[in-house]
Formats: sequence, structure tokens, C-alpha cells
Amino acid sequence: MKLSTRARYGTRALLDLAQHYGDQVIPLKDIARRQEISLPYLEHLVGPLVDAKLIQSIRGARGGLKLAKSPDRIRMSEVVCLLEGPIEPVDCIQSPDKCDRAKFCATRDIWGDLGRAMNEVLEQTTLADLVRRQEAKLSPDAEMYYI
Repeated sequence: MKLSTRARYGTRALLDLAQHYGDQVIPLKDIARRQEISLPYLEHLVGPLVDAKLIQSIRGARGGLKLAKSPDRIRMSEVVCLLEGPIEPVDCIQSPDKCDRAKFCATRDIWGDLGRAMNEVLEQTTLADLVRRQEAKLSPDAEMYYI
């Protein structure tokens, strides 16, 4: 199972904003450049994040984006579900009526366990946690491996 670029790039954009939390607004083009995301695609991702009130969009010559709430109040479960939809590895978890075998299928159980484990990790992780992880990776003491 893979997350789409929507979740991956949307998370990177939110992480960028979280790293600059408390600063003035951040121009979208700066986020796109730093995160190596095309500006048109990033513009496409911003809409749902603004609608969900995770970020604020300020228009005008000095406009840009900023987080609408503190990074420690934004859970990754909210972000991923917003950008991807429900985190379920197979459709029959939320909609058992889609499969005639759902009532007696042992494999459905394991897919349900997998979905719950993924949701638990995402629910326990905030943007503030990601900022701390990013800072640790960029610290002079961090080990760097190059392939």
C-alpha cells in the first residue's frame, strides 16, 4: 500500500509551514521551492487544507500561507484522511457489503488490523513531532548516509 503524492506532498508542505510557525506568512512559491514540489500541484493541494482550516491563505502582494493552529494540535491522521480519504487497506473494511465473503474472511481481519495500526501511528503523530524529527535529521550530530 502506498500513499499518493497528495498525502506525501501535502505533509511536506505542512511540515514546512510548521517549521516556520510564528513567522509571517510564507509565500507558496517558497514552500514549493524548498520542498521541490511544482507550484501548480501545490496550489491544488492547498484548497482542501484551507477548507479544513488547517492553514490560512492570505491574499495580496505580501500574501502566502500560515498554519491556522499550533503544530502540536494538527494530527497526521487528520492530514492523511483529509488528503487521501479513510486509511483502510481494502474497501471491505468500511463497507463489508462490497464483498460476499466479508462475514467469514480471515484475510479481512488482518487488513482491518493493518488499518487500525496505521491509524494509531498517524493519530499519535503531530506536526510538532515531525518538526522535531526533521530538526534531529538536520542537526550536525545526525549521521548522514549517502547512496
